[in-house]
Amino acid sequence: LQSHSAVVTSVTLHPVYTMAASASEDGKIILWDHESGEYLRTLRGHTNVVTSVDFSPGQGKFLASSSTDLSIKIWDVKEFTCVRTLRGHDHTISCVKFVPPPIGALFLEKQQQKTNTNEATGGGIDPSEAGSKFIVTASRDATVKFWDLETGFCDHTISDHSDWVRCIAVRGAKSMIGGSKGKEQEEQASSSSLALVATSGNDRTIYVYDANDKRTKVCELRGHDHVVEALSFLCSSLLPQKGSAAPSKSSSAASTNSTWDYLASGSRDRTVRLWTVANGGSCLMTFRAHENWVRGVLVHPSGNHIISCGDDRSIRVYDIKSNRCMRTMEDAHPHFVTSLSMHPTLPIMVSGGVDHTVKCWQLD
Repeated sequence: LQSHSAVVTSVTLHPVYTMAASASEDGKIILWDHESGEYLRTLRGHTNVVTSVDFSPGQGKFLASSSTDLSIKIWDVKEFTCVRTLRGHDHTISCVKFVPPPIGALFLEKQQQKTNTNEATGGGIDPSEAGSKFIVTASRDATVKFWDLETGFCDHTISDHSDWVRCIAVRGAKSMIGGSKGKEQEEQASSSSLALVATSGNDRTIYVYDANDKRTKVCELRGHDHVVEALSFLCSSLLPQKGSAAPSKSSSAASTNSTWDYLASGSRDRTVRLWTVANGGSCLMTFRAHENWVRGVLVHPSGNHIISCGDDRSIRVYDIKSNRCMRTMEDAHPHFVTSLSMHPTLPIMVSGGVDHTVKCWQLD
């Protein structure tokens, strides 16, 4: 898909429509139909490099974008208009994500009732429409900020990082519905049931926070020897997941729990690491397949594979069980591959590159 006139910095897939969005150093956001490959629309408004794009969870009614022009913009996907601009960072904003809602969030129930459609919200974004109440951003000013979508104000600033924060991963909450739980399961469930936000960047440390309540730190993960460029939890819907009510084999319950706690990271040290955020967090394995910086990473929804891309122009697929690289798409792009995004339910992935193009991949 070629319409950008500069490096593609970020790609993301719409949760419902066959739509992909790409951001570029040309300051434009382009919407595509990833099935037909046709160009849909260009969103103009940023005055500099657009660094990141993310669709809102659930219905995907909104798209958030961040830029080196120090602004974050929220776009109405149906109308193709910018409905909100947020400012407050002092330096390049490198990443933006919608924060997954907590279990039992009132506005999610509101969506089912749809009683409040006629109320004017005064320019605010209705969380029941966005499927989320907050967005989170990472910046070169070394802070991570949470923004309230309704008011447009910064709700919380985290200053744990000592340097440029480059990437964010978010994970939805999981409600455990089941009979009597043992104490162990209770403890496991407590970390697994939280919606989480993970951040990292130039200081090489990955911090993981509770996304909703007090934004308390869940764990710190260390191990990379160079800038961390990418983070990913299990690719799945950000809306609260229902835990399985049927007590099947305990082993399977344990394994879904453990994959739910997976976090993958990609770094300029050329490695892809798989971590678990449960029980204080630890590194499970390290993959050393890339021959250059790793720029993008995804954990496949099955929990069995990690997919990564990088400056060696390849996209690689790793098998977690056997701890090896099982597939390499050499020259996936003719130049550095900068970003990856995967559909939460369909076997579709998109990649963006320095070659100004966006490519769509069918996964088998």
